[in-house]
Amino acid sequence: MSTAEATLGSGPAQPNSRVKAFLRLVMIEHSVFALPFAYIAALTAMFLDGGEIQWVTLLLVTVAMVGLRTFAMAANRIIDREIDARNPRTAGRELVTGAVSVKSAWTGALVAVVVFLGAAALLNPLCLALAPVAVIPMVVYPYGKRFTNFPHAILGLAQAMGPVGAWLAVTGSWSWDAVILGLAVGIWIGGFDLIFACQDVQADRAHGVLSFPARFGIPAALWGARVCHVVTTGLLVWFGLATDAEVFYWIGMVIVSVAFVYEHRVVRPHDLSRLNRAFFSVNGFIGIALFVCALLDLVVRGLTV
Repeated sequence: MSTAEATLGSGPAQPNSRVKAFLRLVMIEHSVFALPFAYIAALTAMFLDGGEIQWVTLLLVTVAMVGLRTFAMAANRIIDREIDARNPRTAGRELVTGAVSVKSAWTGALVAVVVFLGAAALLNPLCLALAPVAVIPMVVYPYGKRFTNFPHAILGLAQAMGPVGAWLAVTGSWSWDAVILGLAVGIWIGGFDLIFACQDVQADRAHGVLSFPARFGIPAALWGARVCHVVTTGLLVWFGLATDAEVFYWIGMVIVSVAFVYEHRVVRPHDLSRLNRAFFSVNGFIGIALFVCALLDLVVRGLTV
């Protein structure tokens, strides 16, 4: 019996099970990739703008980030469900198997975007005014693989908005320092999306799905990811210099640099067996490690917790 048949044969899903299935659909735990850098931006802005942690603002930034990411993932899964059904790696996703209906997914996506807009409204007028701008690339990204070999760049642009938005949430004004951090995050995520897309090359080519690895090959994609992560490292160094970071931040940069080297050593063009370790474990560790070091640096410099 297939997963879909098992799901349909077990009777009406209970509300709690539907919520759990939706959370699996959007991989809620992967918020760890974006949140640490939003926190770095927000806490740095708080340090420079009075020196105290604004807990309500930080909570609203968290709600906004999780809400927007949840909407983006749900929209991605909905738009890509037919592509996912043709790819053996993704054929078990909840919208393909029927564990989550399209209606439920759209409902969850709409709730998430309303939560995001509500949090933006509570932060400040500028955040609310710019909130729709943040939503657009989240919807464009899944369509990108239908018209460009560089959908990874669209994903990077979408993710770059997180730190910029978090800084705006605190100060209500534009900051080029936040843009530097945003670019670092966007290029970092675009780079590891290049690595992640390598596992779908055969399926993408077979079904006409566009991506950099499918068009130019896995070796070129891995080299592209290396370049992205070198640029990311340079931008993070620039951010540290621009915000007068001290010793703990630079310890974090050493950790990040070593993690990048490890990530690119475990993934080889003809051996993708450790790709998930590189994608999930290493990149999750990078965000958390730099956040912890940046927080320690700010506290030592005088940020009041």
